[in-house]
Amino acid sequence: MQGQILHIAPTPLANTTRPTFATVLLIGLSLSSLSSTSFAPGPSQKTVEAFDRYVQTAEAREHEERASQRDFLWIDQLPDQERERNYAALKQGQAVIRSLQSCEPRCAAASGGLIHAWVRIVFVPGVSLRETIATLQDYDRDADYYQPQVVRSRLLARSGNDFRVFLRLKQTYGITVVMDTEYQVHYSPLDGRRAASQSHSTRINEVENAGLPSERIRPVGDDHGFLWRLYSYWHFYEADGGVYIQCNAISLTRDVPPGLGWLVGPFIEIIPRESLQFTLDATRKALLDKFQHRNKS
Repeated sequence: MQGQILHIAPTPLANTTRPTFATVLLIGLSLSSLSSTSFAPGPSQKTVEAFDRYVQTAEAREHEERASQRDFLWIDQLPDQERERNYAALKQGQAVIRSLQSCEPRCAAASGGLIHAWVRIVFVPGVSLRETIATLQDYDRDADYYQPQVVRSRLLARSGNDFRVFLRLKQTYGITVVMDTEYQVHYSPLDGRRAASQSHSTRINEVENAGLPSERIRPVGDDHGFLWRLYSYWHFYEADGGVYIQCNAISLTRDVPPGLGWLVGPFIEIIPRESLQFTLDATRKALLDKFQHRNKS
């Protein structure tokens, strides 16, 4: 399935020739020659408003899915045979993924950004809902669970089901991109077998010369625009001897500069999807590694 990228129509901006994309900070080797000259001034107000409208629509759908007893996972909305095939694939250790298809037309009426939206499901056998949630809330260990993409992780604060989390993200794809990010995360227990969470980025700063004495945290508006927003929505459903985990990731990045679509277009299709794939696969692996000894005994 091809990924859907929702374009926010560009308008002229000074010194904004940097192509950027990715839910979690990837960029192609062929773009490295632009790195010294292509800083972005941050998203325009119109770009932010377009993203916020998209998120409003997505979150309204999210609340409907939480309230539904039948359509909690997106595959539950499929015709019977297709739904059964997807559940069978999940139980065999495969994953299912799709791009999100709905966005109001006015989402395109802004400047200079791209919205990336994917949703993916995995099944983790032999674990409970309680164990799954407890593992994901162990944010101090994210650097273990999600290495090498997560370099550092730290729980900054917790109040009940609300968490504030710091992650230093690193990704190498021809060039290396490092970002310091913070998130506000809220968990919603729904019933004995279902739970949900949502995560909103609250700070994203590009890190220059990460790990060196000359390391510098670039302020917002003095960066390449690799990632401006990263929101994610998780569903957890305990059934069939394990837990189904669904993640919907929505990110905002810079638009592609005119004339470079042939160069960066393939990455815009691939990277958000592969980033979500890594996150779900790493989550599944962390849970299996943590509980496999018990499951074998």
